[in-house]
Amino acid sequence: MTGFTGVRQPEFDTMTSKHTEAAERLEALARILHSELQIAGLDTSPAARLRQLAGRVTAQAEDLRRRQKLVHELQRQRVTFGRSTPAGSFLDMPDSPEAAKGLLDGTLAGRAALNAADADAKALAELEKYASRTGNAEFVKAFLGVLGARGVTRLPGSLAAQLRDARTRGDSDRMAQLAGQGQKALRMLSTALAKGTDPKDPAYVGADFLKDLVREGRAEQKAGDTKYSGYQAQALIWRVHDGKPPFSREFMEIVGRDVIVYEYEQRNDEWAASKDLLGRAFAGAQVPIFDLAGAFGLGALLRPGTYAGSPGANGTSSVVDDLFHAAGSSREASHALLDHTPAGWKEPVLDYLLTTRWDASRYRGDYAPFNDMLATATTGQDATSRKLAAELTKILADEVRGTFGKADSGNLEIRDREAFDRYAPLSYSLARAIAANIDQLSQLLLNHATFGRVAAADMSYALALATSNDTGFEALVRAQTEHMRAALETVPPVGLDASNAERLGFTMADVKEFDFDGDGRVDKADIMQFLTDRTVAEARPFSHIAEIRRQVLIAQGLDDKKADEALKTMVGDAIGLLPVPGAKQVSQLAKGVFGELIGNGYDKLSGAAYDQIANQVSQLMSGHGRSLDETHRTLADNRLAVERLAEQLLATAMLNKGLLDGVNIKNQIFATGIPPTIKPFTDMGPQDYSEFLEWIRKKGGSDDLLDRFSSTLRRTSEVDDYLGLQIASTSGGRG
Repeated sequence: MTGFTGVRQPEFDTMTSKHTEAAERLEALARILHSELQIAGLDTSPAARLRQLAGRVTAQAEDLRRRQKLVHELQRQRVTFGRSTPAGSFLDMPDSPEAAKGLLDGTLAGRAALNAADADAKALAELEKYASRTGNAEFVKAFLGVLGARGVTRLPGSLAAQLRDARTRGDSDRMAQLAGQGQKALRMLSTALAKGTDPKDPAYVGADFLKDLVREGRAEQKAGDTKYSGYQAQALIWRVHDGKPPFSREFMEIVGRDVIVYEYEQRNDEWAASKDLLGRAFAGAQVPIFDLAGAFGLGALLRPGTYAGSPGANGTSSVVDDLFHAAGSSREASHALLDHTPAGWKEPVLDYLLTTRWDASRYRGDYAPFNDMLATATTGQDATSRKLAAELTKILADEVRGTFGKADSGNLEIRDREAFDRYAPLSYSLARAIAANIDQLSQLLLNHATFGRVAAADMSYALALATSNDTGFEALVRAQTEHMRAALETVPPVGLDASNAERLGFTMADVKEFDFDGDGRVDKADIMQFLTDRTVAEARPFSHIAEIRRQVLIAQGLDDKKADEALKTMVGDAIGLLPVPGAKQVSQLAKGVFGELIGNGYDKLSGAAYDQIANQVSQLMSGHGRSLDETHRTLADNRLAVERLAEQLLATAMLNKGLLDGVNIKNQIFATGIPPTIKPFTDMGPQDYSEFLEWIRKKGGSDDLLDRFSSTLRRTSEVDDYLGLQIASTSGGRG
């Protein structure tokens, strides 16, 4: 047993007693020796050393007495774990008082929980006293050890049954008390369960406990005359979990995966019947297995308000939804659940959840647990997250493809609104998954690559769903903004050559690549050529996102909608001005302009996902409390907003790479100091900023870059082709 030492009880008591006695004698001897030496006029340091020894022995004796007291209390409470050997009977004595306290409290809490499962009201109140102890590993091990998988399953079942009884009797006071105490007890259980089933946690109780949870979860339970499965009770524990600590990969591999299979086994025939013609007439909807609160009609009484679910949801919850909630607190846990194909199945779990089971998710209308889990699983920068993001994109593209068509006007139309609305609740999760992998959009459009099984046409239909969500569209534009920021950062600085390449973070191969005119030095003409190429390349995914958003708005009858407020805010806050976190090089002129905005840990974002950087940049730029760019007030559509964002990005790149070094800024209102430098953006007002951008267009030569960006942005032929619209491109688009 970790953290424990074996001792024999009589010998330990004797040792404690003699240690205490020795400490007292040493202290007395030290006093006497000090007095004698002092009287004799001799050095008293030997007495001081003896007193120090007495102090150490006294401290050891006090520690032994604390241990002895705890061991006696453990024995009194019958909390002992002994073993017999040829040398005699030994007790497992905790190596630290804290471990002993954890063992004692965990055992008492476990007993209180078992009594509470037997409807002992006093025991439920007693259990509440130990809620703060779940951070202690020995407490958790003892607590779960006393409860066992059966006790873990019985307690939430008993709480739900007691609440139902109180409601039936009209006892509102008892209902309120049970709901409050029950939520705390379930939260305590959820924390202990997450820790105790994680092999990386010191509180881990072993794989057998996980297997016992599966056995109890599948077993039939009873509350009075009502029968239910153990998973219906356990689900109440998962739903109250706050994610701290998260449930482990192992929990999801053993328990979580079995829950998915169990529901399928229980509901497969019924769901299949509900989908044929006769079934639709008589069998009704695709009903999931409700958790015990849902089965007993308790609504959210055993769920903290924070976790009540989606707006408009009816308060009930299914077993699988509760599992999603638990899995959503950890990328490893969500991956373990979704990136798996059960034995005998032909489709992976993610595919099954999005197709075969999707109507069961729609039955309740609470999409929050599933969406949260999808976001956790698909927005990472690891291989599994990318794989799941690609699968999500492909599955949803296939599901919505048939809902769209070409209207008589030549624009997009929604031919099957019911089918489109069927997957609309997943539009934001899909947008976030694509945003986290925004580089794949460029690869699809520019290099005819694939993203898993996703081709450019698939991505176009997926974007039709993703951009139908206002917040999803914003996430995609922010991500592409970060992608363009990163692409422009690859532009070398003015003056790059063999002598400074290594110092600036480049190689000789880079010098040769960027030196278009072959004179051995990267000059302004070279950089402008490179900027032109990157600008056109970045405009194409922007065009795809913006045009598909426009077509979806037209298809929804919202074609008179002006620029999205989110994009207006991005323009107004001058999103795009900051360099890439961790940029190799920033010109001296640029350092003063960015000022405090690139401090405060901004470089720590280097290597983060596009959408993470976008959110942080947004907070930094809006944090100075005023809008820099007043053009956002008059933006007529999203394309104009995107053009303005591009102008800001290009201004930053040109400033960053030294294209504006040496250009005269004397008498400009955005200049300050002697010699004049550009004001920090945090000190600029809207007029300063407007003239700053105009100066860059005139003196820096960005006009041509912006024209190339705009013409590419407004070319819609690729969207026409991929969505089957086949309309000739026009400079102003269609409408």
